[in-house]
Order: sequence, then structure tokens, then C-alpha cells
Amino acid sequence: MSALDHKIPPPVVALLCAALAYALARALPQATLDGALRLPLAVLLALCGLGCDLAGLWAFRRHRTTVNPLRPGKASAVVQDGIYRFTRNPMYVGMALLLTAWVTGLGAPLGLLALALFVAFITRFQIQPEEHALQAKFGADYAAYCARVRRWL
Repeated sequence: MSALDHKIPPPVVALLCAALAYALARALPQATLDGALRLPLAVLLALCGLGCDLAGLWAFRRHRTTVNPLRPGKASAVVQDGIYRFTRNPMYVGMALLLTAWVTGLGAPLGLLALALFVAFITRFQIQPEEHALQAKFGADYAAYCARVRRWL
């Protein structure tokens, strides 16, 4: 167990990574892209990200289990239906899509470094500790779910 496990709320990590992407875009303006499709693509990515987030939240509410990512031990069910048939972490996928939308809107390819940082940080300090807690709590049912459904996509 690491000192950072379940310590920083994932939306805060996403906002910090968005700020990093913005700083990279401002620091290296010559590395930005122009294009007519940039903003429509950013909007489409943002809508997909919001859809993933809302679908994940809705499924948790339907199953009456906690949505607090800092307390996975308080989960009362392994949600396996809805969007959870395609990804075990739709809310993190949604945040990654929102961050991708932001980077696309900025037109700053270097901002993809912030996206990679987000995925790496969330995987190591949020998802993996969540998986350990859920495996301990739900055992074979959770293990079977993990064997069927990918962590991200």
C-alpha cells in the first residue's frame, strides 16, 4: 500500500492534469494545432466523457452502492450491468475523455502527456487499490467480473 492510495479524489487529479495541459500549451504555443474540426471533435469527446460519467453514476445509484472512490470498502455490490459490461471504470474513462476533449480544444498535442499522467496515476493509486479492496470484499464474483471486463476499455 502506498501513501497516495485513495488520497487524492480522481476529479482533482483530472483538474490538475488539465492545468498541466494548459500550462504546456501556453509554454509552447508553437506546438499547437489549428483546424476546423478541432472544436467539434472536442465537443464530441466531452459529450462522450460526460455520458460515461453519468452512466456510471446512474448504475451505482440503481444498485444503491457508494460512488465515493476514496472508500471502495464501503461498496455494497459489484455493479456489472449497463456501461459496466464494457469497462470496469466508466467514470475514469469519462474523466480521461473529458481531459482528451480539453487537450483537443487547446490544440496542444503535448497536452497528451497530461492525459498519460492521468491514466498512469489513476491506474496505480486509485484503480489498483480499489481492485484489491473489492477482491477482498466480493471474492470470486469480483474475480469473474475482472476476467470478463477490461479495466479501461
